[in-house]
Amino acid sequence: GAALDVFEFEPLLKESILWKLDNLLITPHIAGLHDNYWSLEEKLFLENLRRYFESDKLINRVKLDKEY
Repeated sequence: GAALDVFEFEPLLKESILWKLDNLLITPHIAGLHDNYWSLEEKLFLENLRRYFESDKLINRVKLDKEY
């Protein structure tokens, strides 16, 4: 089985074969939410904003290509 929260195209098309799999749990891209989520998100954003203006390395950068 598997649990999926993020898809290449969202929302997941209702015609997708994934909806028919019995061993798959699909969540609406909110699986990571918890009581302190927005507080922690705000701290991360403000820290990255500070780093950005100081030309420092950002936290949680995503590698999108080989030229990263």
